[in-house]
Amino acid sequence: MRNYADKQDFILSQSRDFSGCDLSGIDLRAVDLSGINFVGADLRGANLCGSILVGANLRQANLMQASLCGADLSEADLTEAKLIEASLIEANLVRANLAGAKLCGAKLLEANLTEANLIGADLTWANLTEANLIEAKLWGSILTHTRLVDAIMPDGTIQEPQIIFVA
Repeated sequence: MRNYADKQDFILSQSRDFSGCDLSGIDLRAVDLSGINFVGADLRGANLCGSILVGANLRQANLMQASLCGADLSEADLTEAKLIEASLIEANLVRANLAGAKLCGAKLLEANLTEANLIGADLTWANLTEANLIEAKLWGSILTHTRLVDAIMPDGTIQEPQIIFVA
């Protein structure tokens, strides 16, 4: 597994294939990473806020506790990616493939998941407050304790907060 010490080392490599690489903790804020191959890469704790990852291949990548706030992940392949406790606030995930992804405890506030594939994704304890899920595919997804306050659901309805009274 190739290890990239910092952003400069990563950029100077001029590679388009980082599959299986150790990029944990790397700071790649606001970098254009469109179409790059990150299959199985270790991106734990990476800062990718504001980065452009359009069409990037992040299949089975480890993005645990990564910061992807405001990142453009439209049409990215995140199949079976580990996004546990990742921050995807205001991220663009339009038509992204998140099938089988682990999003436990992820923050997806105001994220745009229009037409995203979330089939079989685990969203346990994820926060999707004000997220846009229009036409998103959620079949077989695990939504245990998922926060969906004011989220726009696949059918276009807005999820109202629910108050449960315990006697």
